[in-house]
Amino acid sequence: MSGPFTIVRPPETLVSGDRGMPAAVAGSALAAGEAGPVRRWLAERDRLSAMTVTRVDLAGLRGWHDDGVLRHHTGRFFTVEGLDVRVEGGAVPHWRQPIICQFEVGVLGILVARIDGALRFLMQAKVEPGNARGHQLSPTVQATRSNYTRAHGGRSVPYLRHFADAPPARVVVDVLQSEQGSWFLRKRNRNMVVEVDPGIEVLDGFRWCTLAEIHAALAVEDLVNMDARTVLSCLPLHGPGLAERLDVTAAGFTGALVRSMAGTHGGVHHLEEILGAVTAARAETAVSARRVPLAEVSGWHRRDGAIVHESGAFFEVLGVDVKAEGREVAEWSQPMFAARGTGLVCFLAKAFDGVLHVLVQLRREPGFLDSVELAPTVQCTPATHARTPPSARPPFLDVVLAADPAAFRFDTVMSEEGGRFHHTRTRYTVLEAPDVTERPGFRWMTVDQLAGLLRHSHYVDVQARSLVPCLQALACGPAARPAA
Repeated sequence: MSGPFTIVRPPETLVSGDRGMPAAVAGSALAAGEAGPVRRWLAERDRLSAMTVTRVDLAGLRGWHDDGVLRHHTGRFFTVEGLDVRVEGGAVPHWRQPIICQFEVGVLGILVARIDGALRFLMQAKVEPGNARGHQLSPTVQATRSNYTRAHGGRSVPYLRHFADAPPARVVVDVLQSEQGSWFLRKRNRNMVVEVDPGIEVLDGFRWCTLAEIHAALAVEDLVNMDARTVLSCLPLHGPGLAERLDVTAAGFTGALVRSMAGTHGGVHHLEEILGAVTAARAETAVSARRVPLAEVSGWHRRDGAIVHESGAFFEVLGVDVKAEGREVAEWSQPMFAARGTGLVCFLAKAFDGVLHVLVQLRREPGFLDSVELAPTVQCTPATHARTPPSARPPFLDVVLAADPAAFRFDTVMSEEGGRFHHTRTRYTVLEAPDVTERPGFRWMTVDQLAGLLRHSHYVDVQARSLVPCLQALACGPAARPAA
């Protein structure tokens, strides 16, 4: 596609009372930073505060009972229920599955402060029962409403008051975002970034990091947790002001990505057109998601103390006993979901007239609040489709599986949220694919367009949000920095 581009930008919304915040975020991303110190700090936290997780029979979970719904005796936290799904015209028009129901809104928040001339992010070393490899770099606050109202009877959540009582002028990000619509029913979290004075006390288990250090950590397996990734995706690290900090004349993939983030060169679709496609897909999609008792979830069975699908695919629901040091509660039991196989998430990327675009899909999932959100080009578990006929395989999956490794610009395995998902890991990738063409249900978007929608709720799914900071990390590398 050639010729001049045009773009309709989203309406201005409050990013921060300090209009210099986008420049400060960019400056932090361009600061000196590497993953080594973060890795050593997390390894030390593993040594100091271990967590023991033991798999147990679902029927023996302490404090939980199953009356058709697997629930905690307090009535708080979350439930595991059955879901009956019907999608008119879908490739699979009807199925049943277990689903996590957690209708309370949690807080995912990162505090930032300007220290020694650079914006720094107060990150937490946090271990969750589902983590495959110990502590991960996590938000300052990562808590469900049941946690921060202390339904568990444990200690209070550190730093929570900075988000609950934040003056509007200090709020950098404040937006509700969805979680996995295939495993959660209408789950949302409040993603927040709040600026504080640099003199606040840094508690044990917390550390100031530049955005450059966090970006470097994204390239290391299982180092940055999902909740941190979704909050980071909402940062104002895009738009025309970025051209003042990065080299929009840079060559190759990096230069095309910088121009895509800056939004100064336009895109192949008006943003209005993309929003219209989302609205049309939502209006045209007849999705029925009805809660049913677990015993009525056909195709799923109790086996070896867990709930599994008769095919052995998809995921299982299992139980764990947890003992933890340094947490609000020292021990507890809970059910968890565990995926069968490593997931694959990929943005196919292509430059149009020197501006990089990523191919997004309009994806339907039964747990979404509004049926359709923008997702990566490919989002699936390949093992599930190993014997699927070509006509039923996810579009573009075979393009990714057959790609030359040298064409991947980002390729790292990262964990999904360890508080609900047990050892569930996904390969997150960005693949340069100049020969790919758009097809129905997909749209090319610039990174600026995608990031602009992250100021609003329920447009961009959590897997795409995980890839946005990875794209930002690629753009802020040495090749994009203007010469001194």
